[in-house]
Amino acid sequence: MGERVGIEVSLAAAEAVKMANADVIAAYPITPQTHIVEHLSELVNDGELDAEFIPVESEHSAMSVCCGSSAVGARTFTCTSSQGMALMNEIIFCAASMRFPIVMILANRSLNGPLSIWNDHSDVMSIRDCGWIQVFTENGQEVFDHVMFAFRVAENPSVSLPVIVNLDGFVLTHVIEPIEFWNQETVKKYLPDFKPVNQLHPDNPITLGAFGMPGVFTETKKAQDEALIKSKPEILKAWEEMGNLVGRHYKPVETYKAEEAETVFLTMGSFGETVSVAVDELRAQGKPVGQIKLRLWRPFPFEEFREAVRGHKRIIVLDRALSYGGPGGPVASEVRAALYQEENMPAITNFLCGLAGRDVTAKDYIAMYEQTEQMAQGKVKQEDYIIYGVRE
Repeated sequence: MGERVGIEVSLAAAEAVKMANADVIAAYPITPQTHIVEHLSELVNDGELDAEFIPVESEHSAMSVCCGSSAVGARTFTCTSSQGMALMNEIIFCAASMRFPIVMILANRSLNGPLSIWNDHSDVMSIRDCGWIQVFTENGQEVFDHVMFAFRVAENPSVSLPVIVNLDGFVLTHVIEPIEFWNQETVKKYLPDFKPVNQLHPDNPITLGAFGMPGVFTETKKAQDEALIKSKPEILKAWEEMGNLVGRHYKPVETYKAEEAETVFLTMGSFGETVSVAVDELRAQGKPVGQIKLRLWRPFPFEEFREAVRGHKRIIVLDRALSYGGPGGPVASEVRAALYQEENMPAITNFLCGLAGRDVTAKDYIAMYEQTEQMAQGKVKQEDYIIYGVRE
């Protein structure tokens, strides 16, 4: 394998894009993703990456440029965050429906208002139904690996869909971690040259993104949904082959000390490592606690998730976004929907925490576990969801 270096995660992500030999990068700076595109602009300017770096006037334009470059067969990358993602929202949906294999890093950050630059998952949850393949990363190494993974899956001819790699803003983007870089030979083995399924070319005129009358619209949406669902085998294959090459084996649903656990935490993103610390402490106290980590968000891994939760009595679902006026957090509502027909469904407790970067420690997760136990024993009222740590 390649060299292990201490590097800011954002810079490592940019280096991964360089090693993937992207052809076009179109992006607009917004905290906390800016360091990624800044470093890519330096790499292009210094001749280390032979690519077109296009500094656009907005995120809407960034995604529009990405659609154009991907349509003509260029390996295309962008990244954004929060309000920037909201501005490119219209074109995010276009990219998926036209099957453009764009790779985007989303440095997760709160959506307004009030104004916040800090991390939670309100941005990605606002586009959970946009039609992109979506994965979550827990640390810098996972970010680096999943840039390669994203290009590999997106450009697979039997997939041809855009991919979002989620990483928590500041919590990951701005920290320095030891990351094992791939060598270029490994990249070449894993990531083939991009051969687009449909390509705009004057010698073979085709139409992309045409007007859809009511008589065909439903059928196109069904085809789009089936394409996303059918991408899952290729996602699993890409993870398996990555594991064979670099020794890190990723799965759509991963577990930590979940054997014989009565209660399991469900996590997504960087909080997972802190929750693992809480699980270690609770296990040391003799508590039957474990952890489930949801990596693949879309397409949702129903089979693997149901298997992972089978036999557990309670699930503590940690959400970092609020579904206003709804049942709590969006992840919890997905979990309930996934399990509603299951026999002996675990009881679900939903905690919303870490909004706009508020610190949540291992002690806080232990307190959530204890509160869940009290609800299970009837000592306190069972709540549909709890916004943790609200000051009175």
